[in-house]
Amino acid sequence: MKLAVIIVSYNTKPYLQKCLKTLSKSNYPTKDLSIVVVDNASTDGTVAELKVLFQDVTWVKLDENTGFSRANNIGIKRAGEADYYLFLNPDTEVLPSGLSKMVSYLESNPDVGILTPYVKLTDGLIDDACHRGFPTPWNAFCHFSGLASMFPRSLLFNGYHLGYRSLDKIHEIDACVGAAMLVRKKVGEDIGWWDEDFFWYGEDLDFCYKAKERGNKIVFNPDVVVLHHKGVSGGIKKKSSNYSNVDRLTKKRAQEARFDAMIIFYKKHYTNKYPKILTLIVTSFIRIIKVIKVGI
Repeated sequence: MKLAVIIVSYNTKPYLQKCLKTLSKSNYPTKDLSIVVVDNASTDGTVAELKVLFQDVTWVKLDENTGFSRANNIGIKRAGEADYYLFLNPDTEVLPSGLSKMVSYLESNPDVGILTPYVKLTDGLIDDACHRGFPTPWNAFCHFSGLASMFPRSLLFNGYHLGYRSLDKIHEIDACVGAAMLVRKKVGEDIGWWDEDFFWYGEDLDFCYKAKERGNKIVFNPDVVVLHHKGVSGGIKKKSSNYSNVDRLTKKRAQEARFDAMIIFYKKHYTNKYPKILTLIVTSFIRIIKVIKVGI
């Protein structure tokens, strides 16, 4: 089956090099594998240096940072026809058997539309964004209030990160992270691929929400592990603050985009499901947190 790997990069040259090196060791049939890197106007010489080392990769260098969603959509068009599309962050590392295992699972389970591996952080813990419920008002309240942290295994209080589910077994989830996300072509086409209203953050939740609305299953498969040096592009994660090379302006923009994405997601998917007063409360709360965190 034809597999296209789409990677969006922004000033992540050393990590992207590691990522592509691990992909070059994949046991997936070369004739059925294509890799596209869409560079969002990096200033670290990413394309100039790495395209010499990885000549089998299709390189797309953009003149401006268009955001994650639009860059992914550009990558899909450049990749051409494929049966499956793997969206992969440049700061990830995939084991040689990873691609084959993921595609094989979807081939054997036609009712599953999206697959996520066990995305492991460099400290050995799971990247909990790969194993999520949807951010309903209740789930969001429990997450931001600290109730989810106080009761991590609770179905009631930790519905956002599905803390009550076993991480050792394959099971269905609501949403995964765009850092490592295998999608059937038909699923992506049915939802129109990535929503470009999301610049940075939130687009993976939106993607999964629309896929689930159309009856597609999203599955977490811990039999496949992908390493994630989380937050290299944005630099706002605590785990990445020591090794991310992004400047202060980029970090600020990432923080802004993070909170903007929350409001966009809520308005798109929950405005008509909950009372207007609740929508006002939720969006106002997000804006207050944004001011506290970002200062604008």
